Amino acid sequence: MFDTMTFTKIAASLCGALLVLLLGKWAAEELYHVDGHGDQAYVIDTGSDDTAEETVEVAFADVFAAADASAGQRIFRQCSACHKLEDGENAVGPHLYAVVGREVGSTGYGSYSGALNEVADVWTPENLNSFLENPRGWAPGTSMGYNGLRDIEDRANLIAYLDSIGG
Repeated sequence: MFDTMTFTKIAASLCGALLVLLLGKWAAEELYHVDGHGDQAYVIDTGSDDTAEETVEVAFADVFAAADASAGQRIFRQCSACHKLEDGENAVGPHLYAVVGREVGSTGYGSYSGALNEVADVWTPENLNSFLENPRGWAPGTSMGYNGLRDIEDRANLIAYLDSIGG
């Protein structure tokens, strides 16, 4: 029923159809492709400039001075999965009792990464702010798996709450 010549004709017709399709696509692109659109004929004024607005960098000390410890207590719920507030009670991470002003690595917690000791000696509010913003960026190689708190007010509130615990 089917011989070699029939299969050859079928294959040739498929290749021919593909060739016609590709040549048609190429011809259509050449006919309808426009390199440039030229100048805009009419500009609609939206009232805003296209210039980027400057972001005002707020000093952490100013934000920390106005921090709310009770708001920090709500933020600490994220930390409580790995950290405890009771003195000497370590969990996945070291306890955070009296962490503000404490020397880095002084809790007796056995799994401190050496990366923290290389970047800071004492957990000052500024060091905690930098660490909580981006743990892996501030202390490359740290074993803390948290991505960080992006909002400076949240970090200040959390540090104010931690400062009120055991301080």
